[in-house]
This record gives sequence, C-alpha cells and structure tokens, in this order.
Amino acid sequence: MQASRARLFKEYKEVLREKSADPDIQLVCDDSNIFKWTALIKGPSETPYEGGVFQLAFAIPEQYPLLPPQVRFLTKIFHPNVHFKTGEICLDILKNAWSPAWTLQSVCRAIIALMAHPEPDSPLNCDSGNLLRSGDIRGYQSMARMYTRLAAIPKKG
Repeated sequence: MQASRARLFKEYKEVLREKSADPDIQLVCDDSNIFKWTALIKGPSETPYEGGVFQLAFAIPEQYPLLPPQVRFLTKIFHPNVHFKTGEICLDILKNAWSPAWTLQSVCRAIIALMAHPEPDSPLNCDSGNLLRSGDIRGYQSMARMYTRLAAIPKKG
C-alpha cells in the first residue's frame, strides 16, 4: 500500500506540474483520499462528443500500479463501449492489457481515443453498438450528439 501511495503522490505532483500541458484533461485528487480521483475530459474534435465535458470517477486499488484503476463515466454518454446506466468502460487497458507503465493521465488519453474510435464488436451499450455494426453511422452520431448536448455541454449563465 505504501508503494501505491508513493506512486499516486508522484502522479499527483506530475499532474500539478503539467496542468497546462494537456488542456483536454483535468485530473483532480480527492482531498481526503489519494485512492479516489476524478477527471474532466473534453470530447475529441470531429466526433459527436466535441464540445462536451465528461466527468470520470477513478477508484484506485491498494495494489496500484500492479492492478488497474476502476474508471467509469459519471456523465451520461451514448457510446458502444460505455454502459449507459453505470458508466462502466470496456477498454482492454483497464482489464487484461493493463501495465504498471500506464498512469491516470495516460488512461484518460486512452479513454479520449476510445471516444473517437469506438469498438462496436465488444459493446456494453448494445443499442449504440448495433447502430455502428449495421452501418447506421448517422443514427449513432445523432444519438451521441444528442446525449452530449443533454449531459455534457456546460450550461451558460
């Protein structure tokens, strides 16, 4: 547990130092628990998620970095690899392809890449996956854009 705390503290210092380096990701550590983090990620450009800001929750196991963090979307998102109700994410690096070389920041980058390049063959959201598998790109994009507008676009005023 001490090693994971040291690693997380190192990542925390790196996040503070590189705040402006990646404007698409804002990682925040819980004030009272280094094993709980949140992130705000910007939807990738030229996708139905563009303009949206999506919140992620990280629950980090005490065996981190030997085990991956549990990450889920708190913001509703229409995406084949994200469970619509729970926000669970189907991404190989969060399961069997995890490596201790990954950091919380690089996990956020991988999730942004997944948003831009969905994998409809391993869907957690079957409706979204079925639209893509059947070639209904327009239907998928309009649903994803609608949910982005409803849940992820900051309200003005």
